[in-house]
This record gives sequence, C-alpha cells and structure tokens, in this order.
Amino acid sequence: MCFLSEPLFAQDSEVRIANEYFLKGEKEKALAMYVTLAKNVDNIPAIHNNYLSLLLDMAKYKDAEDYVERVIRKVDDRVSYRVDLGVVYLRSGDVPKADKYFRSLIKSSVQDVYRTKSISDFLAAHDLPEYAVIALQELRRAMNNQSVFTLEMANLYRMQGKRDEMVQEYLNYITQTPSNINYVKNLLQLFLSKPDELETLERMLYDKVQESPDSEVFADLLVWVNLQQKNFYGAFIQARAFDKRFRKENAKTLEIAQIALNNKDFDTADKSFAFVIKEFPNTDNYLPARLGLIRAREAKVKRKFPVNRDSVRYLTREYQSFIARYTDNSNSFEAILNEALLHAYYLDEKDSAVTKLNGLAAHPRVPAYLRARAKLELGDIYLLKEEPWEATLLYSQVEKNQRDAPLGYEAKLRNAKLSYYKGDFRLAQEHLDILKQATTREIANDAMELSMRIKENIVSDSNGTALRQYASIELLLLQNKTDLALSRLKTFGEGKVKMSKHDAFVQKLWPTPLDKKEVVENFLKQDRNALLNGETLQDSITVTISPEVYKPIQDDVYWLEANLRMKRGEFDQSLALLQKILTDYPDDILADDASFMQGDLYENYLKDKARAMDVYRNFLDKYPGSVYAAEARKRFRTLRGDFSATPPNN
Repeated sequence: MCFLSEPLFAQDSEVRIANEYFLKGEKEKALAMYVTLAKNVDNIPAIHNNYLSLLLDMAKYKDAEDYVERVIRKVDDRVSYRVDLGVVYLRSGDVPKADKYFRSLIKSSVQDVYRTKSISDFLAAHDLPEYAVIALQELRRAMNNQSVFTLEMANLYRMQGKRDEMVQEYLNYITQTPSNINYVKNLLQLFLSKPDELETLERMLYDKVQESPDSEVFADLLVWVNLQQKNFYGAFIQARAFDKRFRKENAKTLEIAQIALNNKDFDTADKSFAFVIKEFPNTDNYLPARLGLIRAREAKVKRKFPVNRDSVRYLTREYQSFIARYTDNSNSFEAILNEALLHAYYLDEKDSAVTKLNGLAAHPRVPAYLRARAKLELGDIYLLKEEPWEATLLYSQVEKNQRDAPLGYEAKLRNAKLSYYKGDFRLAQEHLDILKQATTREIANDAMELSMRIKENIVSDSNGTALRQYASIELLLLQNKTDLALSRLKTFGEGKVKMSKHDAFVQKLWPTPLDKKEVVENFLKQDRNALLNGETLQDSITVTISPEVYKPIQDDVYWLEANLRMKRGEFDQSLALLQKILTDYPDDILADDASFMQGDLYENYLKDKARAMDVYRNFLDKYPGSVYAAEARKRFRTLRGDFSATPPNN
C-alpha cells in the first residue's frame, strides 16, 4: 500500500463522513473509508485514533499492527505511535511481546527526559500505569534523583490502587515544597477516606517524624491526620509537641482547642486552652485562650441536662471577671455577648441581657461584625419576650447592613423562621428560596431543611393546620415555655390542636353539631365587626384534626419531644421517643439522627458504655453515608480503647 495525495477539500469531507460512520457504530462503512483514507499521509492525524480503535474493536490485530508499523516507518516516529504499537500487541493477547516491547521502548529512550516522560504520559492515558511507573523509575535512575516526578508517580500509584506508595510520593513531594502542604492535605483528604488508610498514614508520619525531627511539614501533617480521624485529644498532643519544638507560641494548640470546642469535644478543648494559658501567658494567644476556656466550660455546663443554674451563675461571674480585667478589646466584647445570652436563656433575666446587648450594639469600638451579632441575638431575646415586631426589625437591620455576608444571610434565615413561627409559610418560603441559592453551606442546609418541612406537610395539609401547631410549639420551646410545649405535644399526638375560633371556622373545623347555635352566631357577629376594623378575634379553641393531617408530621413531633425530654433530664422517655422514630419511620430523614442521639444518651448521660458501643456499631452498619458516620466511628473506637491516650469522658 502506498501513500497518495488528493485535493484537500475532498479528503476533509471524506474524513468527516468516515468519522461520522465511526461515531454512529457503522463499523464496516467506516472501515472501508479509513482503509482508503489511510493511504494519504495528510489524513493520518485526523483518522488515526478512530481507525486504530476500530481495528482493535473488530479484532483485526494483524491489520492494526501493519498499519501502526507503516505509520511509524513512513509518516512519523512520534512517541504516541510507538506506544500504540505496544497497545496492539497487548490487545491481541501477546502479553510477553507487549511487555518486552514496552520495556525496550523505555530503555531506548531513557537518555531523553522529555521523550521518556511523554512515553509515561501516553502509557497512563492508555490505562497502563504499571509501565508508566517503570518509565519514570528508569528516568529517576538515569538522573540519579529519586525525588523527581513525585506528583506524577503519586497519581500513577493511585490509578493502581497502591495507597501506601501513593502516600509516600506525596510525602516526598512535600519534603521538597513545604509551602504546598495545604495542597497535599487536600489530595490526601480526597483519596484517603477509609479509617485503615488514615491509620496507615499516621504510622508513616510517625516514622517520618522520627527520621526528620526538624521537619515542620511531617509534624504538621501528624496533627492534621489526627483531626481527620476526629481524634482531637491525639491532635492536641501532637500540636503541643509541634508548638514546643518549633516555638510557635502555642498557635497550633490554640487552633486545635477551637476545633475541639466546635466539634463538642469539650474535655480536649478545656485541656488545650488551659495548656496555652499556662505555657504562654505573655503572648497574643493568651486572651483568646482565657476566653476559650470559659466557653469550653460553658459548653460542658449546657450539655449536662437539666442545666444547673448555679453552674450558669458561676459562668457569668467568670465572664464578668474577664471583662473587668481585659476591657475594650475584641475578646472582652465577645465575653459580654456570651454572658448576656446566659442571662437570657438560662437565668430568665431577659432585661439584663437586653441592656448588655444594646450597650454592645451601640459601642463605637465594637467591630461591625460583632455589633451585627449583638443585634441578631437581641432579636432572638425579643422573641423570648414575645415582641416579634422588635425581633423582625432587628433582623431586617442586620440583613440590610450585612448584605451578601454570612451574618446577613443568617438574619434572613431568622426572619424566615419568624414567619414560620407565625404560620406565614408563604413568606417564610420566599426567604428560604433565596437562602438555598446564595449563602454558606450551613445556612443553606438549615434553609433547605425548613423548606422541605413546609413543602412536605403542606402537600398533605393544604391549610397548614398541623404545621402551624408544630411551629407554635417550636416557638414555645424557644421561649423556654417547656411545660406548655409538652402539654401541646401530648394533645397534638392525639390529633387535637389549639387555634383561634376564626381560623377554626375558616378551615371548617368549628362549629361542631354540639355547639349551641346562639353562641356561634354571636361569635360570627363579633368576628365580622373585628375584620371590618382590620382586626382578628383572639378567642382560642381546641379542635380535633384527622390522622391524615397530623400523621405526616408525627416523626418531627417525636424528635422535638425527644430533644425536650433530654434537656429536662428525662433520658428514658427520650430514648423511647427516639425508638418510635426508628420503629415507625425507619427510612425517614430523621432515622440516622435518632440512632446517633440514642448512642449519645447511652454514652454521655446514662454512662452505659456497652449499650453505646452497640448503638454506634449498628449505626455504622445501617447509616454509613450519614453526616454523623465519622463521629460515630470515632466514638466507637474511643469506647473500645483504640485511643489509649485519650482520657475517658467525665
């Protein structure tokens, strides 16, 4: 077969038609055209990949071998064609010949770095990472440098599923370029997801730290891998060593303290903050650590149900002492805000809280962000005081002043919740639809959750009767009216809800045949007069709704009451309600929440280690994709004693 030249425009048209046949799967037509087109040297770049793929798919291995050899000989000796020839040997089933060929190709090119690197790239593109690795290994030997091409080698080992070798290459890379440590952390987080893989990485890092005690990157990664395993105490131990060894004034330890606090490991947070205070009293980290220690102890107090008022009072004195000693700085301003919330929510001293927050919001030296936070919290306290208009005014101010900032979105979310509490689901949904699109992940998730609750329950209850009752109970809980909330939850479970007579009449739930005619007529007369004056009568009445209306939201009712019972220290009742969710709604969105909360109750409140381990084990089997999976795994391993250095929970 010889190569001829033809008019370019005709050839282009035929190439296009041949490629169309190939893409449509019309193999015989495409093959006939490719055979003809391949005679022209100018067509090879345009048809090569498709033509060779077609020959291999049709098992025409001899034709494929002849074609590629002819291209190499007559057209171009480029690397890609050379690799293609080895692929033909491999696809034909002649593995020894392919192996010998690839190794020979690599050895013959090893003095040319660019050519050998290209061979490796094309081998990887053909999903032959084992030979791509050989090419780079030969280059390393030829260059007498085992540290080149580390990222490429790591990727090839990843393609082969060789996790240990992949990690070793990333560690080699970070040794050369420590400034890229965050890039490597991102890669490791992406590729190492299983507990045993993280444990292997931890062991490798221990070895590296022993070999290179002066290397910051390995010590830093050792802290990081403990965090990935949610072993916060282990992270604290490593961070403490890191700060001592590299004289970091406990910046790393303070960071771990904050992370532990955010992840509710209050014991580790307490120890970490206390360590910073003791070891570095004259540094910039001292005040944040002092404040952090109070916050950690506050979090522990709030988690012991029922919350002890004497402990709360002690915390307020701690905050007051801090504020008096370290005046007019960002830490003392935050302390004022935290103390105010304790007065409002735990000591029923709402007026005191309002005074403190108003002072904070008006203070000229308070940062704008903290003033906005004070206004948000002030709005919530006005809800406690049953002054919703004051609340929405403050939320709207923050929403306007912090537009496109996380606090602005938080203000919009609180306005949405306020509309929800009031039973104005349409307005709430308008706010939520915006929040689902443009905000932080946490706020977007909260908005999505509330939006789904509204939509799901409006489907089965177009009047929103059950959802209004549920929202009103949530508001009662926000206002700390727990006894009334419990009473409403009990009657709600029996299909009875309390509403205004006006709403009950509109929804045809009242009057009943038993109501006296003159009583009804008198109410309707008064109601019409009130409506003419732009008012609504507030007379309330308890009505019975059908199971079709209240049953769809019953799982949420169980969840709400389970949390309320837990906060009252009624742990057995809480467990029973959680079990109702798992029994009656096993596939519900709340099922994993209920199961994890059961484990938490057994572990931290009933102190039943064996039952807690059983619950966590079962949780990991049933809900491996849950957002709580990592925490459940960490807790199970802690209870089992895997983290021997970790102190038991107090």
